[in-house]
Amino acid sequence: MSDEVQPGRVRLRLDLSYDGTDFHGWAKQAGGKRTVQGEIEDALRTVTRSGETYELTVAGRTDAGVHARGQVAHVDLPVEVWAEHREKLLKRLAGRLARDVRVWRVAEAPEGFNARFSAVWRRYAYRVTDRPGGVDPLLRGHVLWHDWPLDVAAMNEAAAALLGEHDFAAYCKRREGATTIRTLQQLSLERGADGIVTATVRADAFCHNMVRSLIGALLFVGDGHRGPEWPGEVLAAGVRDSAVHVVRPHGLTLEEVGYPADALLAARSREARNKRSLPGAGCC
Repeated sequence: MSDEVQPGRVRLRLDLSYDGTDFHGWAKQAGGKRTVQGEIEDALRTVTRSGETYELTVAGRTDAGVHARGQVAHVDLPVEVWAEHREKLLKRLAGRLARDVRVWRVAEAPEGFNARFSAVWRRYAYRVTDRPGGVDPLLRGHVLWHDWPLDVAAMNEAAAALLGEHDFAAYCKRREGATTIRTLQQLSLERGADGIVTATVRADAFCHNMVRSLIGALLFVGDGHRGPEWPGEVLAAGVRDSAVHVVRPHGLTLEEVGYPADALLAARSREARNKRSLPGAGCC
């Protein structure tokens, strides 16, 4: 797959956010299910008065119910379409899109930019509260209620053992032909003055259900059902553990995507396409 833009087209970077509550995830699906990708592509087709669907490539394909504050996508438009609509495209998209999805910025992307493959990290936040009375009704769509008191210090102790490059097969839903090796750059939890515990999770990339599985394991530590060593033991075992629950999606938000300097975008895109193996691992 090449990052070269077809002649006569221009690559645009879109910065966007959405409330995932009423979406069946990012990616378009058969059967007319409502998705973020489908909504934005439909809006683009309408506001540019085009019979063509301009397909979006996204930094992180979020699951049903997962939110995004700092999602990034790219789309290749014909040069003449961009020239005609660039001044009013953002405002017209705002008028066409539903209120639970917004495009905040549309700009010509640097050479070599690919929203997915050029990214060097994605940062998610998972929010949970253990308040006996439950979740503030105004936050119920974004915060998980855990009905056991949580020891945040124990959760952070457990999280430290998961940092670095590992095969996260024990915390991922396997997909045929896809690697589960990832570099977990940050996994830390902090309780705010409002009682909400926010887990910050940053990695070069994530495999399916990885963040929600990691949080599920840490919650078992936080409420005393398992010791702080347990999540690391699960990781080392390399197989799914039935005690690791995939927590509900509504507490999860994609907060930010990081990219290298413009001169390094194309090289990062090529590197990210290489299937990884751990040092010393065999080929088969």
